[in-house]
Amino acid sequence: MKYKSGAGRATGTTLWTEDPNAQIAAKLKALYQSVQEEAIPSRFLDLLEKLDAAEQQSALQGRE
Repeated sequence: MKYKSGAGRATGTTLWTEDPNAQIAAKLKALYQSVQEEAIPSRFLDLLEKLDAAEQQSALQGRE
């Protein structure tokens, strides 16, 4: 039997794999880490460069 203590935290010897919240947290952490390791697609980088160039051109035209 698990007893609740404090802000609803379970105490006792429950394995983390039995705790649904711990399982969700571990899976989300693994997913987030895999997304962080993915390379940025070159098409997206090209679009960012075009946006930067358009912003710079707009700023120069605004000064004139």
